[in-house]
Amino acid sequence: MTMLTKELINKIAASSGLSKSLTEDMVGALTAEMRDALMADKSVSIQGLGVFEVRERSERVNVHPKTGERQVIPAKQQLTFKPVSTLKEVFN
Repeated sequence: MTMLTKELINKIAASSGLSKSLTEDMVGALTAEMRDALMADKSVSIQGLGVFEVRERSERVNVHPKTGERQVIPAKQQLTFKPVSTLKEVFN
């Protein structure tokens, strides 16, 4: 199940005692700053959670399994997330 932004805002507001409006502004500012940093090719590290970063995937050639046709898959940027070890331990 996915936690939506609205649910996250409600939980943060309830646990911190801040208003929902202020919490919504803070979450909006956080996501905007993270997006801006990632778009500027910077990684974003959040203590206790992990590291978000953009990685370059190089161009590669793939062979279609049915036709045998060679296809060029273009280079692209990919957003990755690496969780901290304590978070990994919870799920493994």
